[in-house]
Amino acid sequence: MPRGPKAEKRPVDAIMIGRIATGEIDDLTTADGKNAAAVALGRLGGKARAESTTAKRRKEIAKKAAASRWSKS
Repeated sequence: MPRGPKAEKRPVDAIMIGRIATGEIDDLTTADGKNAAAVALGRLGGKARAESTTAKRRKEIAKKAAASRWSKS
């Protein structure tokens, strides 16, 4: 896979590389090489899960986590 000036991975598509090089479009990766769109969706996912989870289910998750924490010692 082609590499950029800082050895980060770049898309193989020649048209995409040309557009990134000319500044026509922004680079689609973050500083650590992750896809920016996926990072943004990941940030939304936790909030959406928290809003959709019922109080009963949150309590079950918390009990399971506490049991797992205390059983390791």
